[in-house]
Amino acid sequence: MPGYRQFLHCLALTAGMFTVGGAFAGELTRTPRQTEGPFYPNQLPPDTDNDLLIVNDSMTLAIGEVTHLMGRILAPTGEPISNAVVEIWQTDHNGIYLHTGSANRKQRDENFQGFGRFLTGSTGDYYFRTIKPVPYRALGVQRAPHIHVMVKKGGQRLLTTQLYVKGHPLNEGDFVLQGIWDKAARESVLIDFTPTHDSRIGGLRAHFDIVIGSTPEAPGEDEDRRDGSRGRG
Repeated sequence: MPGYRQFLHCLALTAGMFTVGGAFAGELTRTPRQTEGPFYPNQLPPDTDNDLLIVNDSMTLAIGEVTHLMGRILAPTGEPISNAVVEIWQTDHNGIYLHTGSANRKQRDENFQGFGRFLTGSTGDYYFRTIKPVPYRALGVQRAPHIHVMVKKGGQRLLTTQLYVKGHPLNEGDFVLQGIWDKAARESVLIDFTPTHDSRIGGLRAHFDIVIGSTPEAPGEDEDRRDGSRGRG
C-alpha cells in the first residue's frame, strides 16, 4: 500500500505540530530507564519500518486498536536530538511477542510486525502506527499493558524504557512500573491514549516525549536482565 505509507510518512513529518514549543524553564524530567526484558526480538521481522500494522505490502491489517504513537527525543534542556534511532516492540493483541521464546506462538497475529524503527530528523520527532498495548502474563508474571522503547545514536544505546497506558487498573501492581521510585519520573511514562480528531487516520493518539540524560547506557548494561530475573516482559 505505497500511497498509504506515503501518507504515514507525511504524518510523521508533521508530528511536531502536536508538541509544545517554546523555551523550557529549567530541565525536563528525564525519562527513567527500565528493563529491556527477555523479549527483544531475537529474529527481526522482514519489515522493520514504523508501521507495525502492515508487514511489507500485505493488504491485511493487524488486529487491535490502531494507535498513532508520536513524540520527540529531547535533551534535558529541551533541545531536539536528531539522527537518533527509535525502536519499539510489544505484544500483539493476544499478548504474544515476536520473540521465539514467547508463549503460545502458534496464536500470534502474523499480520502484526511486533517491532519497528524510526530515525529522527532535525526536530527530534518520531512516529509509529501500532496497536494499543494489552495486558498479558509471561514467565509467571502479570504485566500491565506497555510498549518497550529503545533509543540509539552513533552506535550507542542512549536509553531503554517502557511506556504505559495511563489509568489502567494493572498499573498499580506492575513491578517494573512501580520500581520507578521517583513520582515525576514514573508519571512521565504514563501516557494517555485518546481518540484522534482526524477522520483520515482514525484510531487513538498517544504522545510520549523521551528525555535523554547525558550518560549513555553502558554496553551490556541490560544483559543481566534478559533472563527475566529482574525484567520479565
